[in-house]
Amino acid sequence: MRRMQSFPFHALLLSLCVAIPSIGLAEDSPQRIPLWEDGAPGSEARMHEAEVLTGTNVSNVHHPSITPYLPAKQKATGTAILIAPGGGHQKLCLGHEGDSLAEWFADHGVAAFVLRYRLCREPESEYTLKGHAMDDTRRAIRMVRANAEAWNVKPDRIGILGFSAGGELAAYSAMDPRPGDPQAEDPIERESSRPDFQGLIYPGKSSTFTVSPGMPPAFIAFGFHDREDIAFGMAKVYLKYKEADVPCEMHVYSEAGHGFGFRANSNTAAGKWPERMLEWLTDRKLLTKSHAATD
Repeated sequence: MRRMQSFPFHALLLSLCVAIPSIGLAEDSPQRIPLWEDGAPGSEARMHEAEVLTGTNVSNVHHPSITPYLPAKQKATGTAILIAPGGGHQKLCLGHEGDSLAEWFADHGVAAFVLRYRLCREPESEYTLKGHAMDDTRRAIRMVRANAEAWNVKPDRIGILGFSAGGELAAYSAMDPRPGDPQAEDPIERESSRPDFQGLIYPGKSSTFTVSPGMPPAFIAFGFHDREDIAFGMAKVYLKYKEADVPCEMHVYSEAGHGFGFRANSNTAAGKWPERMLEWLTDRKLLTKSHAATD
């Protein structure tokens, strides 16, 4: 599968794009872009600590970032997705919940950005979910929106998709978006953090999810054999969307449990959920061009 196309960085990105250790990733991996050039608020003293790579899982994140996967210009649909991997807030499962899915979206014309956020449940972590991790999530949405022209995306077609723990971040970003500050010195902070759509893939903490009229439309997918708080919880969340008249589509896969993620060669029904999401985005008129598969 094709790796990310090279692209000209906007002048703003040139100022943000500081070196980050590759921690053993392939040399042709897309370059990560730090969310804050001088370190994330509350983590400045640890921004130079190396992340820890265990297989395809990453931990010890103190300099949060996004990794862009951009479609070829002739394929670009103008739609963008920020991907928040899961991992119980102890690690980021980038293999089946991050980079490979981002590549797939890019091959289908959707710009994808993999978020590396700070982890609140690592041993001795002083980070919080609704504080540091959500600060990272909102900042990432703002960064994509601030650089929409440079990345060939539409600023009103930027969504977020999260798995498990990352699904919590996706849901909270839609539940509690923050407006931009037009007076901010930092151009990124002038942008809204509201996602235009959300994908909730077997998210945790569903009992804390609230729905109000006018929230971004939602795509939900989980397995019948997932734990009860997710299976029953997300069914209840769907009804909240219905009651609030917020468009929502839900897929429950009878032969799947937790963590099915994305695997390019999967032939299971659950493994085809990204195709269902593209169909949903097309129905919602959030895709304006063909998203036919590439060779």
